[in-house]
Amino acid sequence: MAERRYAVLDVFTSRPLEGNPLAVVLDADGLDTAAMQRIAGEFNLSETVFVLPADNPAHSARLRIFTPTRELAFAGHPTVGTACLLASQRFASMPDGIDAVLALEEEVGLVRAAVRLKPDAPAYAEFDMPRLPEADALELGVKTEIALALGLLPGEVGFENHVPSVWGAGNHPFAFVPVAGVAAMRKAKPDAAGWAAAFGTCPWVYLYCRETLFHDSSFHARMFAPGAGILEDPATGSAVAAMTGVINHFDDLPDGTYRYRIEQGFEMGRPSLIDLEIEVGGSKVTAGRIGGHAVRVMQGTLEA
Repeated sequence: MAERRYAVLDVFTSRPLEGNPLAVVLDADGLDTAAMQRIAGEFNLSETVFVLPADNPAHSARLRIFTPTRELAFAGHPTVGTACLLASQRFASMPDGIDAVLALEEEVGLVRAAVRLKPDAPAYAEFDMPRLPEADALELGVKTEIALALGLLPGEVGFENHVPSVWGAGNHPFAFVPVAGVAAMRKAKPDAAGWAAAFGTCPWVYLYCRETLFHDSSFHARMFAPGAGILEDPATGSAVAAMTGVINHFDDLPDGTYRYRIEQGFEMGRPSLIDLEIEVGGSKVTAGRIGGHAVRVMQGTLEA
């Protein structure tokens, strides 16, 4: 048994006890995959990160990311939260704050994160998307099946020219379901009986609508993955990465740079705000960045 430091952060929020909780196990060297999976199950949060020495000494750290049931190649709120935590620890002696760049080795590849540290303010991290969005060939059910699986009426699925689609960006694919508005979003509830008919082998479902709660938000969203052991997720950065393809495809963005804010988790009482920047060239997404705040809410020692 060894004592290993850990911290729990709330990510995509500047306020404690909001956003998406994240466990970060420091000093994880010596843990094998099975032990990491058991520890992630013990924390029982949507993701737990294990920080290891980087394979390349020029990089900041190597990260392994686990849900309670499986390992992920990449995820957004673990990247933001861990970057904020590591930067806060490594530059704690800078009383005036600092802008730092971290190079994080994840299973998907190298992820670069810029962290802004200011005195008496929550840390903010923004990372470059490690993969560009790609449409996935997984088939979804018809609108009536999708509506039934979400407790909605068929007329509440879709808005403008947006229709259900499947996209991924470095992680598993997500089924994106456009919803008419916030009222429909609030009543959405997964129905296990119709889930397979609606989403097939794609258990990760991201609902979004153009109507928002805040004037400076661009989309309101919810994410359900009951088949993956996550009834609902407060903030899903990897889905937002894939959503860059959705936005570009349906909104037909001219070449340029676009900034969005996605609000998520409000129906859970865990309000989260995810910042997104998309660069478009030749009618395709050429780069993207995802950012948000993170606040540490607890720390301690794990014996494992």
